[in-house]
Amino acid sequence: MNKERLNLWQRRLAENDSQYQEAYDRMDRREALYQGSRRINPIVSTARPNNSQTPHVRNICAELIESQVDSSIPAPKVTAVRPEDERLAKIIEDMLRNELDRLPFEEINDLMERTVPIQGGAAYLVEWDNTERTHNTVGELTVSPIHPKQIVPQDGVYTGIEDMDYIILKMPQTKEYIYRRYGVDVSDEVEEESDIKSAGSADTAADMVTQYIAYFRNDAGGIGLYSWVGDIELEDLEDYQARRLRRCAVCGALEPMDADAREHSLEEAEDEAGAEAEEAEAELAMLPPDGPECEGAAMRWMEGELYPDVPEEGERRRGTVCPYCGSRQWVDSTEEYEEIWEPVLNSRGEIIVPGAQAVPVLTDTVDPLTGLPVMGYELEPTRIPYYKPNIYPVILQKNVSVYGQFLGDSDIDKIEDQQNTTNRLSKKIIDKLISSGSFATLPPDASIRNDENDMKVLYPQNAQQQSMIGVYTLEGDISQDRDYLDHVYEEARQVIGITDSFQGRRDTTATSGTAKEFAAAQTAGRLESKRIMRDAAYAKIFEAMFKFKLAYADEPRPVLSEDTHGRTQYEQFNRYEFLRRDAAGEWYWNDQFLFSCDTSAPLASNREAMWQETRLNLTSGAFGDPASLRTLVLFWTRMEQLHYPGAAENRTYIEGELQRQEQMQQIQMQMQARQQAAQQAASIVNSVAEAAGGAASGAAGGAQAGGGAM
Repeated sequence: MNKERLNLWQRRLAENDSQYQEAYDRMDRREALYQGSRRINPIVSTARPNNSQTPHVRNICAELIESQVDSSIPAPKVTAVRPEDERLAKIIEDMLRNELDRLPFEEINDLMERTVPIQGGAAYLVEWDNTERTHNTVGELTVSPIHPKQIVPQDGVYTGIEDMDYIILKMPQTKEYIYRRYGVDVSDEVEEESDIKSAGSADTAADMVTQYIAYFRNDAGGIGLYSWVGDIELEDLEDYQARRLRRCAVCGALEPMDADAREHSLEEAEDEAGAEAEEAEAELAMLPPDGPECEGAAMRWMEGELYPDVPEEGERRRGTVCPYCGSRQWVDSTEEYEEIWEPVLNSRGEIIVPGAQAVPVLTDTVDPLTGLPVMGYELEPTRIPYYKPNIYPVILQKNVSVYGQFLGDSDIDKIEDQQNTTNRLSKKIIDKLISSGSFATLPPDASIRNDENDMKVLYPQNAQQQSMIGVYTLEGDISQDRDYLDHVYEEARQVIGITDSFQGRRDTTATSGTAKEFAAAQTAGRLESKRIMRDAAYAKIFEAMFKFKLAYADEPRPVLSEDTHGRTQYEQFNRYEFLRRDAAGEWYWNDQFLFSCDTSAPLASNREAMWQETRLNLTSGAFGDPASLRTLVLFWTRMEQLHYPGAAENRTYIEGELQRQEQMQQIQMQMQARQQAAQQAASIVNSVAEAAGGAASGAAGGAQAGGGAM
């Protein structure tokens, strides 16, 4: 462990954390207001303590935040920069849609829709998890929400995360998780910051620790990573997004991934390698337990990072034997290039990477005639540079951008005064109502029977005492308090930009449906800035997801989509399809695509509105003649894509009717063609007969004329 390195990052954490402490305090206050804090901030410093809380809270903060929640998830839109990349852009877009369905974005979006307006911003963490494996694939994308309390930005940098030299995250983790992932025992450590686990304060848990992860920009422009718990270093990666493979500590061969090589026993390796294997084993046996080879053993590459495991007696486990030299020691190696020995095909059957090339080399064999070494040939693989995203995996979503602030503007900060006034007025109204009531006046020496009977009997001694008997009612006037309470609520709504029409409440200012739609549209326009910031964050998420998949998805991944007829199309996301070669013969990766959000997605997610629009298009003739079966097939295909109940059955029935109609038309056309052919044949026969009859008549007439001349 590099103690100086650990001290450097601990010092950076302490310095930036102290500068950001005021912001952390505001975060707790905002969460308390959203959850319905009963606190009343005093108007003057000499206010009595018993007036610091209200017994009843009208939570306008939560009401106005919940009014803005949008459950729809922005849909990706990918635009190709070059016309020949249109197909690749379509594959990327479909791949991102599949990832949105696979990942729990509904839960992530639901959490972020509340955290962002409350705190003014929050972040997403996009990573590549190499432990997510199937029979055919290794690794998957992961996206998780990050509360702003877990973020420690570089002090003084407010323009964005990409402009920072480093950013630190505070992650609550279990001790078992740290041991499984990093192979480091942190059982003696304690949870340093338990409050990052929840919106408010939280108790310290015995099985939890606080993991600090620092992402930084290295000298080459890439992204590095440093992580620690307490005073224990977990990992230190100068270029954590680079490819890392396990190589044999003796011969340098890559660790085999096939099952046969993994089941290769030590005896089989010795039989194949012979004396070299025995020598390698002897050399490894002489290594000290804490030697450099042992430090590099049991390392695995994941998300472009190193995660050391605990060595188990030099990693002498079945499946970790080098098939070439018999060594059981493996070291982690940073790879800049990928070696391609065989042609690689993309999903379209195109050879995009040539195979290994034969390079002339001098052999140990000597020509007896010339005495010179014999020239031979050796295969040299094609070397392709590994793709690296070189972007921070932390993506910030702001509520509303504010100059000079890392996070955006918080809605809670805007209406904090209105919430405090509402709490104060609520307490005052309750105090007036409770203090109100009725009381009776009696003579000093009068007595009244106190029992369960309704009729009470009083015995005054004279008329003067009787005149002293009376009942008086005190009523607290809360009309002004209620009027001002409504005024404060309306003031809070106007600050945020929410109207009755937007909330779906009764709006007396709108006298027609069109007026209500116009009022809601005006409110939506005031809130458009928040939607733009949300779409901008999702666009960055889509770009990061593509780059991580381009960097680490070695196997082709299936991609599902639908064509214009609603039929499922099966494509593949193959990273080799993005491999290009320039005029100089250098290989490079094509990542020049534009990422944004489909603005039509909110309307598309409203199925009832889309059903109505589709019916309107049918009746207006946009699909063609509404009475045509082909038009109806197109209509029900669109309705099936919009998940209208029974649309598939209706389309199948109409397609069958259309097919039978076309068959009947073909039969009728064939019958008409036969009738026309028969008519033409008959007309030809008649013409021939008429011609033959005319010729015979002419010959007979000529014969008669000749006989007369004789």
